[in-house]
Amino acid sequence: MTENQADSTVKIILANQIGYERLAMACSASFAKMFGFPKDRIEDLKTIVAEASINAMQHGNKGRADAKVIVTFGYQEDMIRVKVADEGEGIKEKPPNPNINKIIEEDEVVCGFGLFLIEQLADQVEYRKNAGKGHVVEMALKMKA
Repeated sequence: MTENQADSTVKIILANQIGYERLAMACSASFAKMFGFPKDRIEDLKTIVAEASINAMQHGNKGRADAKVIVTFGYQEDMIRVKVADEGEGIKEKPPNPNINKIIEEDEVVCGFGLFLIEQLADQVEYRKNAGKGHVVEMALKMKA
């Protein structure tokens, strides 16, 4: 545990390249361990961080090599809050929830599955425009589900 949990935040800046989401996943796991999160919730956190980071790289920043993804973690009151910011336009229209059976049968192209996972695993999710430039996905994960 850290001394001053109320002011605990970490910010990392990722290159806009698939694979770098793994750095954010590792950071999120270490951060959650510092506050005593159980293993299952750490796995949930890693998944939502990875999915949001990949979405930011692919859809938000449209794969641009010069763009960045900023991931911020904060801890407060048994909850980790995560912000994933990109330099894109944001979600114009949220895709419908995927049909899991059709995906398993390989009859449906996977679209929106990352957002679906995020919304299933996180306790809170919000999509918004960044005050300056870009788009932010804000997620919160409680210590206990």
